[in-house]
Order: sequence, then C-alpha cells, then structure tokens
Amino acid sequence: MARMPVRPYHHGDLRQALLASAERTLLEKGVAALSLRELARDVGVSHAAPGRHFKDKQALVDALALTGFERMAKELTAADSPDLPLEARLTELARTYVHFAVSNAELLEVMYSRKHDPDISEQLRAAVDGTTTQFVQIVIDAQERGEMIPGAPWTIALVIGAALHGTASFAAQGTLTPEAAVADIPALVHHLLNGLKRRENEQ
Repeated sequence: MARMPVRPYHHGDLRQALLASAERTLLEKGVAALSLRELARDVGVSHAAPGRHFKDKQALVDALALTGFERMAKELTAADSPDLPLEARLTELARTYVHFAVSNAELLEVMYSRKHDPDISEQLRAAVDGTTTQFVQIVIDAQERGEMIPGAPWTIALVIGAALHGTASFAAQGTLTPEAAVADIPALVHHLLNGLKRRENEQ
C-alpha cells in the first residue's frame, strides 16, 4: 500500500487540523476510537507529530472539551439580547443552548465528562464558567427589575440549566427528536418562568 505523503503544517495549523479530525472521529465512531496515531495518519503527518501538541489521548480529549465550551460560549454570547423582554431573551438563549447540544451530542458528552474533573486546567475551568455567564446575568437583570424571585442567581440559573440540559439529554436518548427538542423551548421557558400551578384566571 502506498505511504501517505507527510504534509507540511504550520505549528498552529497542525493543532487545528488534528482537532478537526478528532471531532470527525468523535462524531462517526465515538471517543473510544480517538487515537493520536490514527489522527496523524488522517491528516497526513508523521505519527510523532501530534505529540508536539497533545502529550497523550487525555490531553486531546481536554482540548476537544475546551474547544466545545469556547464554541458554546461564543454562540450563547451572540444569541443574548439584553434589550429583549425577559421571556423572549431567555427563550432565544435557551434555544441556542439546546440547538448546540443536539447538534453536537458526542462533543457535549466529552465536554461534560471533563467538566467536573478536579484535575482540569484553569483554562478549561474558565471556559466551562463562560457557558453559564449569560444565564446568571439574565437572572440578575430580571431580579433587579422585579421580574424574578429573589435568591442566589447561580442557584436559579442552575434550575434553568438543568431543564435545558435535560431536554438535550432526552433528544440524545431518542425520547425527543432534535427538531422537537428545539421547537419545544418556548413552552419550556414559559413554564419555567410562570410555573405549573394552575392560576385563577386560567380555565
């Protein structure tokens, strides 16, 4: 079999090429199939080349998780519109989160498998925190306007996050289709903000 030619890569370009290949492998075969040697073969570099960027498979997995959290934070930041009314603002942010989650289910699994590990880097820990910023800020803003109950903003944001992540998990397990998970977000947010208890003016 002909030997795949070794491609010249700029230092930063090789890291990105390896991460892109790793994400494709993750999508197609799962995390167990990740291998630095196979990634080297896929991008056409020597088997030792990935070692310049990732000392082992765990370092590669951490880099994938970091990439995922940074991408999610960027999308959430772009989706947040502080000038919108509370329900519309939260709905847009929630829809963005769930859409990201159902579109990147395999990557999300890697992200959350590393999220609570005490040995993760400060860079990864900061990236994790960056995905909660908008939800906590929505709670703070709403409390200041008297639109939401008092209480620790982080705790209230955790309730919101649990509902959204649960919806994404249902989609990953097949209980909901990805399309239904995203389409149901307005109703979910409405129930989160208004509660499930029947009100006197409702029949």
